[in-house]
Amino acid sequence: MLLLAVILISHDGLTAQTIPNREETLKTVVSVNNYFMTKFEDYKAPSNVGRLRPSNIWTRGVYYEGLMALYSVLPEEKYYAYAYDWAEFHKWDYRNGPSTRNADDYCAGQTYIDLYRLNPEPHMIRKVIANLDMLVNTPQNDDWWWIDAIQMGMPVFAKLGTTLGEPKYYDKMWDMYEYCRNQMAGGLFNPEDNLWWRDGDFIPPYKEPNGEDCYWSRGNGWVYAALVRVMDEIPLDEKHYKDYQKDFLAMTEALVKCQRKDGLWNVSLHDPKNFGGKEVTGTSLFVYGMAWGVNNGILDKKTYLPIIKKAWDAMVKDAVHDNGYLGYVQGTGKEPKDGQPVKYDSVPDFEDYGVGCFLLAGVEVYKLEE
Repeated sequence: MLLLAVILISHDGLTAQTIPNREETLKTVVSVNNYFMTKFEDYKAPSNVGRLRPSNIWTRGVYYEGLMALYSVLPEEKYYAYAYDWAEFHKWDYRNGPSTRNADDYCAGQTYIDLYRLNPEPHMIRKVIANLDMLVNTPQNDDWWWIDAIQMGMPVFAKLGTTLGEPKYYDKMWDMYEYCRNQMAGGLFNPEDNLWWRDGDFIPPYKEPNGEDCYWSRGNGWVYAALVRVMDEIPLDEKHYKDYQKDFLAMTEALVKCQRKDGLWNVSLHDPKNFGGKEVTGTSLFVYGMAWGVNNGILDKKTYLPIIKKAWDAMVKDAVHDNGYLGYVQGTGKEPKDGQPVKYDSVPDFEDYGVGCFLLAGVEVYKLEE
């Protein structure tokens, strides 16, 4: 009995060390979200950074991805209303309508589909269907010329394909992903490092100041999150599921090698001195992916829980203000120098997508103790 007690005590101690406290995790996620919802109470208000943009642009779409994740574990009516009323205000449509080919535009479709699943009414996804059918029925596969587009667009195909039971959306999704991965500008995925160049501007001979290839943290985070959101939707026997999983595992191994000693990631994955420092959006997306991998039995718990906890604890300690404001968020752009400075008290040009990334991460971390 004494030996059993020692073993149980040791096990509990290990759990406490490797899994963030569940109640505290949810409390932090709620605090960050409440700060945002309070500051941006009017979901109808357009952004005005350089010019007016409607509130269904990609930055807000990413926020709502995080909010719907939070709603799935904490179904507060105010969360649902904030999402539903936003979608209803925009008439379940995209910034440039259902004829758009720009993945940034149809990012909002992820939330429209999530809301449809809760209370299905045909008008909620009519324009999502029209948009994706147009993409399916036209031959172009080269729309995703920048890797951010993979996260904005690919999960919409996965979600709609699963919702309607239509494999044609899975097929087109793969064609567009494969083109971006292997053909766009010679292929934006580098199998030597298992990381992605942001777009054709960064393929060698372009180099970072230290001579390394330029792998932008958040850009790789977008792809990593997209792979998670697709695998979470499509059947395990879907013909390209293993291809997505292979890329996810390869990226995971590469990303772990880039983690800072304090647990976060730099904006430049292979050049820590090129605008080096703490950054939360890339870190959040990596935590989201790794925690999902552990929760779904794809990543080994013993190996990855310490990595996840180190990153999550660092974000909570170093980036979350007492009032819920989220610091160390890099502003919009496409490379390390953009959206600078990235500091504890700096305000990015758009506050919404950083919160969305953090919510996605926090919800998956919250699930770890289940």
